[in-house]
Amino acid sequence: MKSALFRRVPADPPHLKVVHDGQVFKVALKRRPTAKRITLRVSNATGEVVLSIPERTDVGLAQKFADSHSRWIATRLAKVPEQVPFEPGALVPFRGVPHRIVHWSSIRGVTRATTGSEGEPIIAVAGEAAHVARRVRDFLEAEARKDFAAAVKKHTAQLGIPAKRITVRDTKSRWGSCSANGALNFSWRLIMAPPFVLDYLAAHEVAHLRELNHSQRFWKITYQLCPRTDEAEAWLTTYGSALHRIG
Repeated sequence: MKSALFRRVPADPPHLKVVHDGQVFKVALKRRPTAKRITLRVSNATGEVVLSIPERTDVGLAQKFADSHSRWIATRLAKVPEQVPFEPGALVPFRGVPHRIVHWSSIRGVTRATTGSEGEPIIAVAGEAAHVARRVRDFLEAEARKDFAAAVKKHTAQLGIPAKRITVRDTKSRWGSCSANGALNFSWRLIMAPPFVLDYLAAHEVAHLRELNHSQRFWKITYQLCPRTDEAEAWLTTYGSALHRIG
């Protein structure tokens, strides 16, 4: 007989299921070593429901907690705006201007932002219909890389400090970051925001090349690089989370 010391501890399930009025909701289960109590949150950006529990909390207790908050989960999810998929007919902001996705040809070609026959801004996508979503995202990511490269080049020239590397990803918790070795990372979703917002994020992270903190010195540099800092911060506070619901 095996000693209890060597018995395998079952792994936590990645999700719990919660039922309310016949609806089944998936709740992501996250065990946090530093957590002191059970917490439940619903992301207004993605609609993800996350239950965080302390290291030693039993999964059964976590399930009971989630079940007891089923009405709250349903109410919060009902208030989360619907996702906007990258599909023909959908309106997607591009540099702050709504563009309609148009699958204009089944023949392989270049995805581009242009104007439709009636003067409406469109993102024209070529190729097989099954690949429209991927092609739109690839297009937006490529445009984001170009815009961030130009903005970073402008701000680093003014500051006199070069960036080591620029990457564009689909970050959820922050719009940009700067590593200690001078590598800058940005969310490609900012290509959907007005250009002054993207420019601000570039200035913000470039300022970190000199001040890797949020001190008064850092903000002084940021305002010098981007006079519209306050306006951009206000835009992100009001509209930023909506960018995560697109695509």
